[in-house]
Amino acid sequence: MKTLTPTSIATGLIAGLTAALLSLSANAQSSLAIVLYAASALPILIAGLGWGNASAFIAVIAGGAIASVLVSSYFAALIVIITLIPAGWLSNLANLARPASELGGPDDALAWYPLSSILVHLAVMVTLGMIAVGAIVGYDSAMAGKLVDIVIETLKEQEPLYNPDAASVAQLKSIFALALPLVQGALWVFLLFLAYYVATFIVRVSGKGLRPREDMPSSLRMPRNAIFLFLAGLVLAFAGGVPAIVGALVCGTFGAGFVLAGFASLHFRTRGKPWRPLALWFAYASVLLFTLPIFAILVLGLSDTRRSIALTPAGPAGKDNRNT
Repeated sequence: MKTLTPTSIATGLIAGLTAALLSLSANAQSSLAIVLYAASALPILIAGLGWGNASAFIAVIAGGAIASVLVSSYFAALIVIITLIPAGWLSNLANLARPASELGGPDDALAWYPLSSILVHLAVMVTLGMIAVGAIVGYDSAMAGKLVDIVIETLKEQEPLYNPDAASVAQLKSIFALALPLVQGALWVFLLFLAYYVATFIVRVSGKGLRPREDMPSSLRMPRNAIFLFLAGLVLAFAGGVPAIVGALVCGTFGAGFVLAGFASLHFRTRGKPWRPLALWFAYASVLLFTLPIFAILVLGLSDTRRSIALTPAGPAGKDNRNT
């Protein structure tokens, strides 16, 4: 457990300022908005992973306060809910460790919080954050329909001959109402996990990280119980109304977790094979260019579930961090 020091306080304040400025940049650069919003999680993660939970907490508070002063409390609430708090919570989980003997392991080792559980927490945090944001902005089928109307009117201005019939428009609205939360939830899980991955690399290279380096191809999986949450979201998606929107969101966030696990499993299964680079290139290119191949990766993630725990030797630098 890292104690609060002037350095960790200063790091937290700088991280919060950086996170707020990145979020403000997202408002100015609409083409890169979602990337910059996700990047605002990076300084929070670095502060938490390298300088402890207190530094991450200061960063979250500072980032929200600065955003509130520079823009509005409404804007600050949004970025705190969907970006800063999830980032701080991920860093807290990554720093958690306990004696391995408590889990039936060796007496001279520490067991770190499983990466699979961290991934589940990420999916849950994104789900709750998106639900909160949806409630704040009032997202429902009616709002989704208005967004579709705006897009159709824009297309008509660009192409006067474009005139879809009422049945096609109604079908498009019903699909869009579910597709938007599904895609946004999945994309946010992908981007925040990427931020976590980059942050762990930075703190490890700088020598500040507490958590040991993990072999993600073998350890990045979703636990078996997460399948039931994914299936529950799938069932809700057919319920109609607000429950269907929530169900689509759950499918997106937990589905993204299983897709990440599927890619990790693919990396692990092809390890040592001479055709590995071609297979991985083909898999990533197929997913980027087409929609259907991602379902194969999703099925691979669903079929390979486990909960592995990283162990490190206990010592002066490796003590019980369960309260970090």
